[in-house]
Amino acid sequence: MVLTPDGPLLRMPDVPLDASAALLRVRDVRLSFGGLRALDGVGFDVRPGLVTSLIGPNGAGKTTLFNVISGLLRADSGQIALEGRSLVGLAPERISALGLTRSFQIARGFPKLTVFEHLMVYGRAQPGERWLAGLFGVAAVREREQALAEAALAVARRLRLDRVIDHLVGELSGGQKKLLEIGRALMAEPRLLLLDEPAAGVNPTLAEEIGDHLRKIVAEGRTILLVEHDMALVQRISDHVIVLAAGRLLAQGRFDAVRDDPAVQDAYLGARR
Repeated sequence: MVLTPDGPLLRMPDVPLDASAALLRVRDVRLSFGGLRALDGVGFDVRPGLVTSLIGPNGAGKTTLFNVISGLLRADSGQIALEGRSLVGLAPERISALGLTRSFQIARGFPKLTVFEHLMVYGRAQPGERWLAGLFGVAAVREREQALAEAALAVARRLRLDRVIDHLVGELSGGQKKLLEIGRALMAEPRLLLLDEPAAGVNPTLAEEIGDHLRKIVAEGRTILLVEHDMALVQRISDHVIVLAAGRLLAQGRFDAVRDDPAVQDAYLGARR
């Protein structure tokens, strides 16, 4: 069966929980690499103002799905829409401009930029990037740069990166780079954040801190779709959980209900408890 926030329903993976309330809609998405079917008819909704976690075993298709939603890969078929607008065929930068920003499993960044410079790069609506505005719109460029500088400092403070604000990105620890990934996503002022394993490889204390940051981001009116293998974190911060296995939607609902689903235990945990 499919588990919804309101309880179990018959298994109907492509039926939305509430289509009218969906911020992101994914419908019957399919993608194959040669003879390997990575995504096999995936469909679900992401509702606004929630943390939705996408979980599943290695090879389930989670990151591949993120790549399709964010425009890095194009599906063989299916529909993806953000607030009713199709994202199919759009370039990643166009999708980002529409309000969807993502992070990556491996947080690299620009190693020769400082944390402050790195955050500034991702600020939206920079008139100085257009050559005419750069030449003649000096006042507008200066005002926007000042606003972005204030935003970058605010983001650094909230993520406790202000103490390394002048450090090169290449000098940061792995955990600090994870925080910086979240920070640069926030600088793009998204409505929907796709975060790919934001707590991977960090210690439990920092994982808990990252979870607190994500809940605060949602409390401010944004929406998060999260891929994560840390089940303690998923349980603590998720409003809704979606389970993929072998490129297909297996179950969805509250964490406890999904965890106790025998099909999830077979596919994700390897055996029923």
